[in-house]
Amino acid sequence: MSYPVFHERGPDGVSVFASHEAFAEQFPSEGDHIEFKQGFPAGKIAEAVVAFSNTDGGVILLGVDNKGEVKGVDTGGETQAKVHRLVGDVRNSGRYALHALTVETRGVLVLSVDKRREGFAQLSDGRVLVRRGAMNTALYGDDLTRLVMDRATSGFESTPMSKTPLAAADPALVQGICKVHQWEASQATERLVEIGLVDPGRGGLLTVAGVLFLTRRPADVLGKSYVEVFRFRAGSAMYVDRKEFAGPVHEQVTDATRALVEELGSDVVVAGLYRHELPRLPERVIREALANAVAHRAYEKNREAIRVEIHPDHVSIRSPGGLPEPVTVANLRHQSAARNSAVIRLLRAFNLAEDAGMGIDMMQDAMDEALLDRPHFEADADHVDVTLTLGSTITPEERAWLGELERAGSLEPRDRLLLVHAARGEVLTNTRARKVLGADSTHARASLQRLRSAGFLEQYGSRGGAAYRLDPSIASMRPRPLNGKETLDQIMALAWKQGRLTNQDLREQVGMDRAEVTVFLARLVESGRLERHGERRGAYYTPVASQDEGAL
Repeated sequence: MSYPVFHERGPDGVSVFASHEAFAEQFPSEGDHIEFKQGFPAGKIAEAVVAFSNTDGGVILLGVDNKGEVKGVDTGGETQAKVHRLVGDVRNSGRYALHALTVETRGVLVLSVDKRREGFAQLSDGRVLVRRGAMNTALYGDDLTRLVMDRATSGFESTPMSKTPLAAADPALVQGICKVHQWEASQATERLVEIGLVDPGRGGLLTVAGVLFLTRRPADVLGKSYVEVFRFRAGSAMYVDRKEFAGPVHEQVTDATRALVEELGSDVVVAGLYRHELPRLPERVIREALANAVAHRAYEKNREAIRVEIHPDHVSIRSPGGLPEPVTVANLRHQSAARNSAVIRLLRAFNLAEDAGMGIDMMQDAMDEALLDRPHFEADADHVDVTLTLGSTITPEERAWLGELERAGSLEPRDRLLLVHAARGEVLTNTRARKVLGADSTHARASLQRLRSAGFLEQYGSRGGAAYRLDPSIASMRPRPLNGKETLDQIMALAWKQGRLTNQDLREQVGMDRAEVTVFLARLVESGRLERHGERRGAYYTPVASQDEGAL
């Protein structure tokens, strides 16, 4: 069932009812699937969310009195964040969505709640409610027992594996779990039961979670419970390299993270007196994306691994299984849920995952801080996909330049984007600054004035006619790029002359350090001009004939 249905949308995308009569026709009265709330009574909203989750779903219309008359509420971001928090106080709510609409000139927030497919929702005091007509009714006795039995679900991670006793656990891995928790070795079995790695009955069998952490190759028991990493060239559907990370899940996260960081490398730029190595993706973002994939995948889907693809312009991570309720792509930053709670708790114990509810925030904030595009999430019933874009509209040279200005303590992070646009020759007005920053007029004006006061911008005109340009005094501070065409062509000439190149060859002949050479080689591989052979210290590179032989 889908709620609500609207007739048109205004210019800002908000759904619009032209009249109160049209709204009343769509939402005539409270009933099995509709509830009105004039304000934001936390307890009553929570009761409706629980009842709709445990029955057939429905909508809560905020800003509408109990007679169906629209009184109106603020529908801005702060109000919506408040509603997200109210839903977050419910235990195990179903998936939900929040919509803003306008009835004539009055705002209404529509909280649409889906029926929970697994388990059941509860209030914070433990009550279980269902929707009966226009009432949210508590269940007791036999009615409650039937609902619990019908909806009961145990996580697959807690399933005992009949052919994998505790004796099959690797002693070093058991010791590692004890060490991270500061347990005595004599307590190991008891403690492993407590954290869900060992089933207390049936002779002490390892659970699914236990196999994931305590065996050297979980895939031997659980199927494709590993991470595959594929590297692709530009425009090609065929991968040119594949790596498999199939150890215990915490090692999968650390090893796959390390491999991706090495594979992607950094952009190296000299700005002022400093040499900047700018990772193409922040390591902590890669690690959190992999930790999320490992912790929240559906391990019962044992014919499919976590798939990581490295393309010249992006990295994608696909995890088997949809998002756990009540999480959706739309509310990722507001809600959290764990499909495999034992797995995520242990990853946090190893400092491989952020605290509950903080992972998505960290990923988005870290990409913002690095002036890179935010992660893009997609999900359906079978998969969750995360895409991390390589590069952004801000070049490495611009990132290094801004880093120099921040190092001097004269540039605030929130003003960086405006300075980049000015450095590109734009004339900034308050209107343009609002669009660049996605901020209101007051904040945009404050940013422009800070940049002017710091000596970065020159102001022309005043009041409504004020415009700002880059101050000529800082134009000379722009960084010197190290990735010029001449250097790339020089490397290719050496490759054709010698037939093969190593990192050490280039350091000796071109006069650069290891990090700089690694960046150039990676770019030539990505563009298809060089082919890489071997791994790490044994790697060497040969020219690709189809790209360069005609030109040379």
